[in-house]
Amino acid sequence: MSFLYSILMGIIQGITEFLPVSSFGHLVIFQQLTGFEPDTGLLLEAMLHLGTTVAVVLAFQKDVRQILLELCRMAYDVVCNVQILIQNKKNGEDQSYHRIVRSSYRKFVVLLLVSTIPTFFLGYAARNLAQMAAYSLLFTGIGLLITGILLFVVDFIPITGKLPGEITYDRAMWIGICQGLSVFPGISRLGITMSTSLMFGMGRKFALKYSFLLSIPATLGAMAVELKNFVSPSMTISLGIAYVLGAIVAGAVGYLCIRHMLSLVRKKRFRIFACYCFLAGLVAIVGNFVR
Repeated sequence: MSFLYSILMGIIQGITEFLPVSSFGHLVIFQQLTGFEPDTGLLLEAMLHLGTTVAVVLAFQKDVRQILLELCRMAYDVVCNVQILIQNKKNGEDQSYHRIVRSSYRKFVVLLLVSTIPTFFLGYAARNLAQMAAYSLLFTGIGLLITGILLFVVDFIPITGKLPGEITYDRAMWIGICQGLSVFPGISRLGITMSTSLMFGMGRKFALKYSFLLSIPATLGAMAVELKNFVSPSMTISLGIAYVLGAIVAGAVGYLCIRHMLSLVRKKRFRIFACYCFLAGLVAIVGNFVR
């Protein structure tokens, strides 16, 4: 794989990651049309997503810091509760326990944790199927059509603007399950998580933030799973450098585009992106049969 090819892949990832149009689907279409099919599984996609995840962390750095802080505080409260439990059992006391979820932001953090669990298990279980689907324009096209349908339907659902405290944990779990399905090319992670969040009553701004913050652990988990491919027989030094270069380009382009793209997604109707997904999906399906 040439460095120019890696740079083009990074640019595609950096632009499409922050729109509900499936960056993975666009990468697959580009790979299939150019004839490049890597032998390192989903490592390339994981590397490119890692690059744009850095852009997400920078864009939401205040929330990321607050989330990490609240996680540490909740872990401390859990340890304190264990100590209180032991003390109560030992001395027959009745000391009160620390309340773990005692603020709206902590509820937000716990919702993210609940969503992350099914994403990890589903994404891990389906990774082999996703790898096979990545070699098919037909499956990618179908995935884009499914994304388009979701985006078109959600545009007609009234937004109630629920706050984190009003979102139940079972709904957070379903959002995580839906994100897990985005391991397949054409199924937009942003599109499916935002659509599900809006259907569950979140406001668009909250749903957008939730979707992007939820992508961080998902991407890091996928990267951890695919790291083994860095030492596979098909991995060469030049290929590894090209993958890293693609991730850097994706991160840089993503950082330059993210604020404009987030503003676009927040303000525009989803049917615009739905029409684009329909068009891209049809192009992929037709391309599957004519090439």
